[in-house]
Amino acid sequence: MASNELIIATWILISLYAAVVLVLTIRAARRTGSMADYAVGSTHFSPVAVGLSLAASMTSAATFIINPGFIALYGLSGFLSLAVVLPAAAMLSLYVLTKRFRSQGQVVRALTMAQWMGSRYGSQGYAMFFAFLSLLLLTFIVLICVGLTTILSKSLNVAPLYVLIGIVVFVFGYMMFGGANAMVYTNTIQAVLMLVVSFVLLGSGYEHFSQGVQGFVAKLAAIDTNLVGWTNPQSLLFRDYFEVIFCQIVVGVAIVCQPHIITKSLILKEEQEVNRYLLTGMSAQVIFFFVVFVGLYARLQFPDLTLGGQALKMDEIMSTYVVARFPVYIGLVVVLGLIFAGLSTLEGLIQSLSTTITADILKPLFGNRLIRDEAGRGLIAEMVLNRLVIVLLGVAAVWLSYEQILAPNLSVGIFAQNGVYAYFSAAFVPVLVGIFAKHITLAVPVSASITAVVVHFSVYYGGLTPYTQGAVRNPGVASALAIVASVVVAWTVWLVVRKRQASRVLSQTPVL
Repeated sequence: MASNELIIATWILISLYAAVVLVLTIRAARRTGSMADYAVGSTHFSPVAVGLSLAASMTSAATFIINPGFIALYGLSGFLSLAVVLPAAAMLSLYVLTKRFRSQGQVVRALTMAQWMGSRYGSQGYAMFFAFLSLLLLTFIVLICVGLTTILSKSLNVAPLYVLIGIVVFVFGYMMFGGANAMVYTNTIQAVLMLVVSFVLLGSGYEHFSQGVQGFVAKLAAIDTNLVGWTNPQSLLFRDYFEVIFCQIVVGVAIVCQPHIITKSLILKEEQEVNRYLLTGMSAQVIFFFVVFVGLYARLQFPDLTLGGQALKMDEIMSTYVVARFPVYIGLVVVLGLIFAGLSTLEGLIQSLSTTITADILKPLFGNRLIRDEAGRGLIAEMVLNRLVIVLLGVAAVWLSYEQILAPNLSVGIFAQNGVYAYFSAAFVPVLVGIFAKHITLAVPVSASITAVVVHFSVYYGGLTPYTQGAVRNPGVASALAIVASVVVAWTVWLVVRKRQASRVLSQTPVL
């Protein structure tokens, strides 16, 4: 339970932060006059600010609040998987893909991932397919809402449902007006504090190293020898190197293909700013990803993962550690940093998903029968409709998040991974082919996307591997196999199409 001092200080700090955000939102709203402004911004931001915004968006409540619980539960195998292998693959992919995607995005003037797909491959139907597939990102919104609710309810001693509703009303409310203009401002502030909190958290277990690294490892081994292995056969997610390394490399490479990540570079106005943007973002990400190591400190503080005789849920381990470990004012800064970690990505997801639903689903389906055009035809202005979409997303987020708080399947992280991994598994080959191949038939990306979705959900729900059987299944395995299958199918389709084209050319060549 949080002390009275922490409760009062947390309320004061949250109120001050809310006031700052409202001021920034009002300022940003004045610069947001269209869906284009809402999606990619109308202000010229520094590449450092956008880079920090990228880092904050990629490393969310999952990294700071949820994933340390996996490490506390399963040890160094989880750290190797989530803090070393996956980030290394993701940052390499980010570096390779960003510049080419940005150049393509500028050419087709895409505001969303779905629009980029439709414009790149000349298919409105394919754009619509990806727009509907984007709805899977709601699972990630749920993860962040659960993480934020957990840390705030622990810090304020308030029932989770009331905290959840307050978070959704506030965050979804200010994102209705500011869009990308507000998001870069708030993300920059959030990222700076997240850096400070990262160092505080990583230093919070310094006493465990009084006898060096070997002494630290020995303490973990005394609790459970499986905690100090690079694989953990007794875990549900890190049983062998296939799960720990192979799957995480494949997933890490593809994870960049999420709209709130890969489209971030479109906010930059000048091409020469991209390098500074990437350097800033990737440097901050290295520090952020290492925060999951704190899960090992939490395990040393709660060896049997109980508090007061009650078992800790995996999703509340980090929150409980923070409240128990730090004095009031340091704890307050850490709590705020954890909140920022969630808000940074939540804002990006709200902005990208609401834009996709409005511009890529409702507008193509209903046109000026619903959305007012320049001639005044239609029922409602596009920006007003976008705000209504955000309200509906908020209602869905509260409903699904509360279900995950009451009865998670090990962790809300599993729920979120299943949805998000399916999305970027389907997006990986189309993005890769779209930015590197000049001429490609529509059959190639379409076959890859459909294969990825079918394989992912078949493996996960069908229990087609030993890693996806039982009550808790590993979405990373389903995603890795889906991505590999989509690459194989896309390559096969490309070869078949190429062969047919060559045969057609030969058949039309006159015989001399």
